[in-house]
Amino acid sequence: MRSYRMFLAASGLANLADGVATVAWLWVATLLTRDAALIALVPVALRLPWALFALPAGIVADRMDRRRLIVAMDGLRAAGFGAAAIALWLAAPLPPAPDSGVTSLPLFGALCLSALIVGVAEVFRDNAAQSYLPALVPSEGLERANARLWLVESVGNALVGPALGAAALGLMLALPFAGNALAYALAGLIIAGIAGGPASPRAAAERNWRRELAEGWVFLRGSPLLRMLAVATGFWNMFDSMVMFALVLLAQEKLGLPAGQYGLVLAAAAVGGIVSGLIGDRVVRAMGAVRLMRVALFSGAPCFAAMAVAPGPVTVGLALGMAWFWGLTWNIVSVSTRQRLVPDAIRGRVNSLYRLMAWGMMPVGSALAGLVIGLAEAPLGRIAALEASLWLAAAGTLILTLLVWRPLGTYLPQALLQK
Repeated sequence: MRSYRMFLAASGLANLADGVATVAWLWVATLLTRDAALIALVPVALRLPWALFALPAGIVADRMDRRRLIVAMDGLRAAGFGAAAIALWLAAPLPPAPDSGVTSLPLFGALCLSALIVGVAEVFRDNAAQSYLPALVPSEGLERANARLWLVESVGNALVGPALGAAALGLMLALPFAGNALAYALAGLIIAGIAGGPASPRAAAERNWRRELAEGWVFLRGSPLLRMLAVATGFWNMFDSMVMFALVLLAQEKLGLPAGQYGLVLAAAAVGGIVSGLIGDRVVRAMGAVRLMRVALFSGAPCFAAMAVAPGPVTVGLALGMAWFWGLTWNIVSVSTRQRLVPDAIRGRVNSLYRLMAWGMMPVGSALAGLVIGLAEAPLGRIAALEASLWLAAAGTLILTLLVWRPLGTYLPQALLQK
């Protein structure tokens, strides 16, 4: 289990950097422009690679030593954040952000390019890491192992990271980006220290990307449960991206929060994630997988609606915490089920197809939020337009829950019999 502990430590460091980035990317974008459509380009650049590179990432993950691939992608993420830090340092201090256009086109372009580089590396890294985990723990320990990963993710990504990122922004805009460059480099070094290579490397003579991709697609197509989970997760992620995009602007313009206080709001969400990481596997056993996933999916609607009407940061933090608890508990079941059902030799490709559907919808959500805000601002006013994005996400999540309620009860019990 030493290898798993090293993997967990590296994940914790990387997720701390992810938490810092949660605040840093969008907050800096809002300092360059107040135009919602332009601000949306930054999260779109971060998430668009999931739509463009998810499939190649799966093929590469099944061809290469997954450990080495993780190390290389952590290095690339470090380079992307380092480039953004240099660009911000050279451009400081920034003038006030205009309502349309940007204060500095070269800086905005550099920020988007750096976000794109980080996003590409994240696609390859996360696919390889999720495919690599079952080699480090026994099959019966996957729920517990994934729960501990969500715990580490919550502490770094939502508790410590956002607060740390907000504090760093208050000192110097380039500081959180420079810190992330160092964090990802260290995470890569830890993974490099794990012994072992690929479980089943594919010989060069056997490589044919069309045939390899077809093998993954045939498996996914033959599993109604995995297809349904991928689609449901994708739409939930789309609605969640709409919420998180609008929430930054609501925090600034409706609640009047500075960067530090907004970081604390995001940190409050970590409480839900931490609880999920500590007891999520036991909640799964107590409720049963089907009932838990139904409740988890439904929870998005009231949580998103609560954020739309929240009178202050405490209400927003409570709603975020509840959404995080159920969202990460859903992941404990869905990811463990996928890792257990998919053979190791094709796990990277099946993961890539799954995550293309699940994560590829995130840039759509950010872009859709920017479009909704832009269209609704004139007839409704700025604040109501921002709230409209959250109401649309709440309604969409409710419809999604109704659509998959019965299929979950049909397909998931069949898959659990294969454990």
